[in-house]
Amino acid sequence: MFACMFESLRAARLATFAYFTLNGFILGIWVVHIPVIEHRAGISHATLGWLLLLLGAGAFVGMHVVGPLTDRFGARRVVPLSAALCSATLIPPAFAGNAGALGLALLVLGIGNGCLDVSMNAHAVQVEAGYKRPIMSAFHAMFSVGGVLAALVGARTLSWDWSPTTTLTTVSLLGLAATAVAAPALLSLPTNTGARIPASTTRSRRTKTPLRIWALAGLALILMLTEGVANDWSTLSLRDAFDTPAATATLAYGAFAAAMTIGRFLTDTIAARFGPAAIVRYGCALAALALTTIALAPSIPLALAGWTLLGIGLSGAVPQLFSAAGHADPGAAGTNVSRVAGLGYLGMLGGPAVIGPLTQLMPLNYTFVLPALLCLVAALAAHVLHPQAGEARLDDEVPQPVRTAPAARTVRSTRTGGGAY
Repeated sequence: MFACMFESLRAARLATFAYFTLNGFILGIWVVHIPVIEHRAGISHATLGWLLLLLGAGAFVGMHVVGPLTDRFGARRVVPLSAALCSATLIPPAFAGNAGALGLALLVLGIGNGCLDVSMNAHAVQVEAGYKRPIMSAFHAMFSVGGVLAALVGARTLSWDWSPTTTLTTVSLLGLAATAVAAPALLSLPTNTGARIPASTTRSRRTKTPLRIWALAGLALILMLTEGVANDWSTLSLRDAFDTPAATATLAYGAFAAAMTIGRFLTDTIAARFGPAAIVRYGCALAALALTTIALAPSIPLALAGWTLLGIGLSGAVPQLFSAAGHADPGAAGTNVSRVAGLGYLGMLGGPAVIGPLTQLMPLNYTFVLPALLCLVAALAAHVLHPQAGEARLDDEVPQPVRTAPAARTVRSTRTGGGAY
């Protein structure tokens, strides 16, 4: 029985890896084709910037719609539907021939991405509960891996002169196939088994979102705002500060992205030993130090070291927030994750917008002092990740996720502790 349950959890973990990789790949393949699609639509960079806000708006809507649906119908049903939607919505941008069509296509693509983002994270929380140890950061690392694979595939197809229509349609069909293959391995929480549910689970259906969840969402906003700054301004900052060639300037983002990916693969082991609050506290402190280093760096090597440290510092923090939100109340995991992810996504979009106006007052590198201060605030507030009384812990015997079967089994609970992406 235990061997069967372990095999089920392992299969579910691999399936979740697949969905995270697919999400990263879909977004990455879109990013690679932005210049070509922009040219086909006949729009300017400024117009594209405004249209990209629709992508973010769609994601925000999708996140908040799918969260409660995941709680009601279960991740096993919602994740495949979300993945299929996300895959299918990759096609419309490839056919957009003007600004209006592209804007509508990006809105729909954003909705698909937001739905998959929240639902797969809710399922990741469920798998993590089954393992009873931190495994969330590795899922996020696979999202980064998907983006790297998309960059490689996109570069190759563009070199072959494939049109965006051909490439994005092909990726969409492959995504639908991968969705179908991975879906049977997803987990379902047992129902009507007599297992004891934490008190917070029953309360969640009668009360509003707890203040602690909004505190986690606030931390997500700060951290993802900082990540957005790195994504959009790292390359330009190196070029402006040291007048480097374009090829050299890309090393700034490369160092950040590589460090973040590697850090996510290592974070779970560290979190298991020291706890999620320590990951956020010391990670944010390191991020603040890194941003200060970047702002004051007198040389390219030191600036690159700063971007590397920033990637390490941020790598494991956001996954801990998602995990804490999901484990705070298993009965409202989807809703709580959608709150944290949604506000964090707004931070991701808002970071570049905040830095831009500041460059009119000071050099670009000096504007990084603002996110550095925000990271210090996040470090001081990391204590909100500690589970409160009545909340589930990873080492609790909460109702275990199991594969659906014709005859449901009773899963007993023997909670041993008190009541944490």
